[in-house]
Amino acid sequence: MNVLLKSATIIDSKSDFHNTTQDLLIENGRISKIAKNIKNTNSYKEIALDNLHISQGWFDSGVCFGEPGFEDRETIKNGLKAAAASGFTTVAMQANTNPVMDTNSDVVFVKSKAQNNAVTLLPIGALTENSNCEHLAELFDMKNAGAIAFYDYKKPIGNPNLLKIALQYANGFDGLVFSFPQEDKISGLGVMNENVTSTSLGLKGTPNLAEALQVARDLYILEYTGGKLHIPTISTTESVDLIRKAKQKKLNVSCSVAIHNILLTDEELIDFDTHYKVSPPLRTQNDVDAIIEGLKDGTIDMVTSDHNPITIENKKVEFDYASYGTIGLETAFGALNTIFTTKKTITLLTSGKDRFGLDKHTIKEGEIANLSLFNPNTKYTFKENLIASKSKNSLFLNKTLKGSVYGIIANNKMAL
Repeated sequence: MNVLLKSATIIDSKSDFHNTTQDLLIENGRISKIAKNIKNTNSYKEIALDNLHISQGWFDSGVCFGEPGFEDRETIKNGLKAAAASGFTTVAMQANTNPVMDTNSDVVFVKSKAQNNAVTLLPIGALTENSNCEHLAELFDMKNAGAIAFYDYKKPIGNPNLLKIALQYANGFDGLVFSFPQEDKISGLGVMNENVTSTSLGLKGTPNLAEALQVARDLYILEYTGGKLHIPTISTTESVDLIRKAKQKKLNVSCSVAIHNILLTDEELIDFDTHYKVSPPLRTQNDVDAIIEGLKDGTIDMVTSDHNPITIENKKVEFDYASYGTIGLETAFGALNTIFTTKKTITLLTSGKDRFGLDKHTIKEGEIANLSLFNPNTKYTFKENLIASKSKNSLFLNKTLKGSVYGIIANNKMAL
């Protein structure tokens, strides 16, 4: 793949060309030249886009595609197409498939479906057999097949001894264990944040305590066992404080936050709109403020779209019976860019690579071209026609976003 990018503003703090506008010549998938004005002597395809900005390719540490088993929600092929259109060059896929991705062959199957694509798909294997939280799955075999971590998606590890054993076992091969931050016995039948809003709506609530107890327990276990722990999609002030203190103690823990939990609060639910039914739930403004502070000081390591396609028949029902989840790939950049600077937004969309040991591909001559292309200044109302995903369950519908994505260049391919 050979292409000439014209007048691209580079956003990459590790690059000598950071905050400058340059032409980039890409030959056979590598950046061969960066300069103010490059002549197209070989008649390569030229890309000249309005207010073109580029950065290192973005990474999402947790997306759901459904396949195999839930192709009505999303397929791997179309999911990767949506990821590319949203600016992501690498995504980690959750194991909530049917059958659950809990064996070597399951990981191989998913990777084979994603071959020859501009977007790199990295499987997250299930932590336990069939994600039933009882017996550990084939962790080492899945690691050898290409799984980058282990997680029973949105299912809390109720048995503390199971987490202890998982951390000790995975530590032998540098495996990363996820633990969903929710104590089910406290959460109970809650369908939204427990607060004055849930009381006024007459909906059962899930208190911050349910998350904080689980996080505290998991950190105590990590301190005992060693190993590598990742706590996905935290949502409360208490979780931020607990993880901040754990990092001060040098525990090997990381965490993420879903992008919608950075921008939206439980007040969005006043009309019982099931688009806003997510897990963990939308919390209060105090929690949002704490999360933003955690992102600024590095307590929270990464953001995720927590992209989870849900079919309309599982959303367009009474609130108590609706499925949890929202799609988020298409809105990730535009949502973050409304509250952070573009530089900070790009940092948040790439920082997760460190935890998973992925190459960041700095923008410099001789480096593999792994690029996200975007315009950070456009403002627009997000509508359904902008959704590339098969399912349309976005909680950002009709919200004003800032920044649009042109596509990606990665894996010696261009998706624009």
